[in-house]
Amino acid sequence: MKITEQPSEYHNLEQKDIKEILEIINREDTFVPIRIREALPQIERLTEAYIRHLESGGRIFYVGTGTSGRLGVLDAAELIPTFGIPEGVVIGIIAGGDEALRRPVEYAEDDPEAGWQELLKHNVSDKDLVIGISASGTTPFTVGAIERAAQNGIETGCITCNPNTPLAKHSKYPVEVIVGPEVIAGSTRMKAGTAQKLILNMVSTTAMIKLGRILDNRMIDMQIVNQKLFRRGVKLIVEWTGVDQDIAEKLLLSEGSVRKALEKIKKYGVDFSG
Repeated sequence: MKITEQPSEYHNLEQKDIKEILEIINREDTFVPIRIREALPQIERLTEAYIRHLESGGRIFYVGTGTSGRLGVLDAAELIPTFGIPEGVVIGIIAGGDEALRRPVEYAEDDPEAGWQELLKHNVSDKDLVIGISASGTTPFTVGAIERAAQNGIETGCITCNPNTPLAKHSKYPVEVIVGPEVIAGSTRMKAGTAQKLILNMVSTTAMIKLGRILDNRMIDMQIVNQKLFRRGVKLIVEWTGVDQDIAEKLLLSEGSVRKALEKIKKYGVDFSG
């Protein structure tokens, strides 16, 4: 039996009080970062491949189903406003399409050819990196996509929570984080989902930093799409350049990004290196 399907050591959950249930879940969640630390060498190799493919003009595809698929779509979507990367550079594919983001789509994950067909719709090529996300490592939609990608000379990676899975077998850059049985047997939206989310955060954020999308520890390429981000951008410009707030506001409005505003100030002799 797969580790992600094994029953936990906690029994008669329905008879426990709220405080005890919360303590159990919290206790189990503390194992996740420990297991991720053990997998850091694997995560590093996947991150290096991620960066290399983007640097050479390729794209990143996340492929998954259910919780795993939703996490991939979420990470891809958040990179656009956070780091200002163009739409279509990192792409999340979930079995069942957009409808599956909100509700289950019956049997969508059981078709081993469907994931590859979705990749073909995006004209996937050997310039791209395809990352399968699956807690079990056996989901037909995800395994099929990774297997077919590998057969077609496309580099592959994966994030899974079981050892020695078919998904890892077909992945050049496998990440296996064994977080153990879930408090509720098989409910991989819990520890496994948390592990997958943390790893996606680590990989994509590190990639964006190394690709120059961060200056110091600030998001200088973020899209200014609301007042909160506008105020954040203005504050950053003021802190780094010493210009008046009204000048920073006008610059940000005219230039459209913190990076361009800083470059314009630098061009006219204002030092913002600190």
